Amino acid sequence: MDETKIVKKLSRIGILGNVALAAFKLFAGIFGRSGAMISDAVHSLSDVFATLIAYVGVRLSKRKEDAEHPYGHERLECVASLALGLILAGTGLGIGYSGVLKLLGDRSALEVPTMLPLIAAVVSILVKEGMFWYTLAYAKRLDSAAFKADAWHHRSDALSSIGSFIGIGMAKLGFPVMDPIASLIICLFILKVAYDISKVAIGQMLDTSCDNAFVEKVRAFVLEQPGVKKIDLLRTRQFGNKIYVDLEIAVQRDISLVAAHDIAEHVHDAMEKEFPNVKHVMIHVNPEELQE
Repeated sequence: MDETKIVKKLSRIGILGNVALAAFKLFAGIFGRSGAMISDAVHSLSDVFATLIAYVGVRLSKRKEDAEHPYGHERLECVASLALGLILAGTGLGIGYSGVLKLLGDRSALEVPTMLPLIAAVVSILVKEGMFWYTLAYAKRLDSAAFKADAWHHRSDALSSIGSFIGIGMAKLGFPVMDPIASLIICLFILKVAYDISKVAIGQMLDTSCDNAFVEKVRAFVLEQPGVKKIDLLRTRQFGNKIYVDLEIAVQRDISLVAAHDIAEHVHDAMEKEFPNVKHVMIHVNPEELQE
């Protein structure tokens, strides 16, 4: 299956699944008298917008280079991931605010939920955990930051449903105050995921260097290439889900320019073949230093 079909399939399943689940949870929250389940339904509804943003971000990031964007459009996927993080943060804060208002209000007016919200919480946990693993598997296959963020959005919904289940269960046992407290727990889970997603997206937008393990793997690979005597400089930077490498290699000082160019060209092609995420390697050739 090609990337376009995978992206469309993930988006379709994410949108339809979240719409159906949000509607069911909203029904269960309203008729089952559970504020926590209503908050959980709002979280599921935010997943619909999250999946739409992920879809648009991934599609735009796949556009070819043009005159105005000679380095491509990969950073648009980072923008999509950051938007997902902000949506999550806004959703979490809204849910937390609702819970605080109920806790500060007349607690005697708090209602004890029925069994319906409990059933909805169990269904949500199972469905959203399944959607998390399904989306994450394809996100790794696509190496898509936006769909990885969307997968974790599904996981945050599953975690929030666990909070709903505990709060609603405690409310049914005679502690109705636990229902709004469950909303606050959901808020914290969502904010944590929003922070993690936003942090990764911002890092990729700021040309952050790759981790040491990747850099050392590249270094070892380059030194294995014929004609490379030494690495004088090695820098990496993330550009969306792609990587750019700046490299200075030392070669035998008395070989011809053509031979030095052939060595550099071989290193360039070999690296882009060995490391699929490397979009481009800029290589500068230095003469090997004389031995004293």
